[in-house]
Amino acid sequence: MSDLPRKAVTRTAKLAALPLGIAGRATWGFGKRIVGESAELVGRELQQRTAEQLFKVLGELKGGAMKFGQALSVFESALPEEVAGPYRAALTKLQEAAPPMPTRTVHAVLEERLGEGWHELFLEFEDKPAAAASIGQVHRGVWHDGREVAVKVQYPGAGEALLSDLNQLSRFSRLLGPLIPGMDIKPLIAELKDRVSEELDYGLEAQAQQAHADEFEDDPDVVVPQVVHQSDQVLVTEWIDGVPLSEIISDGTQEQRDRAGQLLARFLFSGPARTGLLHADPHPGNFRLLPGGPEGEDDWRLGVLDFGTVDRLPGGLPATIGESLRMTLDGEAEAVYELLCAEGFVKETIELDPDAVLDYLLPIIEPAQVDEFTFTRGWMRSQAGRVADPRSPAYQLGKQLNLPPSYLLIHRVTLSTIGVLCQLGAAVRLREELEEWLPGFVPEDPVDGDEAAEA
Repeated sequence: MSDLPRKAVTRTAKLAALPLGIAGRATWGFGKRIVGESAELVGRELQQRTAEQLFKVLGELKGGAMKFGQALSVFESALPEEVAGPYRAALTKLQEAAPPMPTRTVHAVLEERLGEGWHELFLEFEDKPAAAASIGQVHRGVWHDGREVAVKVQYPGAGEALLSDLNQLSRFSRLLGPLIPGMDIKPLIAELKDRVSEELDYGLEAQAQQAHADEFEDDPDVVVPQVVHQSDQVLVTEWIDGVPLSEIISDGTQEQRDRAGQLLARFLFSGPARTGLLHADPHPGNFRLLPGGPEGEDDWRLGVLDFGTVDRLPGGLPATIGESLRMTLDGEAEAVYELLCAEGFVKETIELDPDAVLDYLLPIIEPAQVDEFTFTRGWMRSQAGRVADPRSPAYQLGKQLNLPPSYLLIHRVTLSTIGVLCQLGAAVRLREELEEWLPGFVPEDPVDGDEAAEA
């Protein structure tokens, strides 16, 4: 059975060339400064050239390189427009495509995992892949009972490629840091590495997907395909048609953008409350808009794919998140600070001004302060710039805050979802979703609490 299309030595050479290219451009930039060009212009050109090379390399590879690129792509909204523009198309491509696995390799995996007579399980099977991801590619088919299905086939050697790439990227994460203002790349890579074994396990993915499919089976807004069959390295699920969210971002109407944004926010907060699981890979390639929502064929539902990465939250999202958000909105600086200290967001060795912490948080939670908020790339850039500028009080305070490990994935998923909402430019009634689904955001009625205690 053949390995990934790119041999390991080629992959390593391509990734290893990235820091050398960055260093070379830094020298070129220094030369431009000597001849009198402004630091700001040179810095932007450096960032643009670095980004173009980075995403060109990531786009050519599967494994951890593509996984990292997909994770990074949702933060594109935070980049200055003159930098983001030239490679936005490359980012979008990362969300939907990669070089395909040879047909003979696909057939070999199916024979090994489904048996020699695997063809008999299908009425139809398309050899040309319909989509590709970081560890596998998807083929369209018709199951023997007539259902249209998506057949996800894992790349041979995917685990090794994933870890090798992420280890390589981790070695020069400091050089990649400036690409996304205010974002520390190293913890992102570390967290992706921590999830490798789970994502390679199609059994766990099938369980997570079926739990969502059961819960959302009759939901008017969200569609999750049923699991049809699962074995090592092969996962068969029902096929769903729809418009990829990446196409809505590039060409969708404002009505489609707003609907997609509302449903994305609803799924983010309702999923953990209803299933005890958080879908933790919210890049646009994993979502579709399907016609036929509550208002008829002209309305839309959100199709959700790929449950390979989930956070297990048996009680839903921690009530601490909702409580601290509510108290911040109410201006309760001391109470917010005490709660953050108790949860480990402020280490015991550090003492901060509660009012300064409140001032740091309020701009970030602006979408929850109003009935409807329009997410834009400009708003995202202003937030990223505020926490990334060393001259800013927000930067100095943010350096002293801590992110407890139990909140790491929740934090990344929330930020990533906000990034997608900004790419959509969606007007979203976020507060409505928080009140409905986020534990602790709406204070408990003392009467209800007393009655529950008596019961």
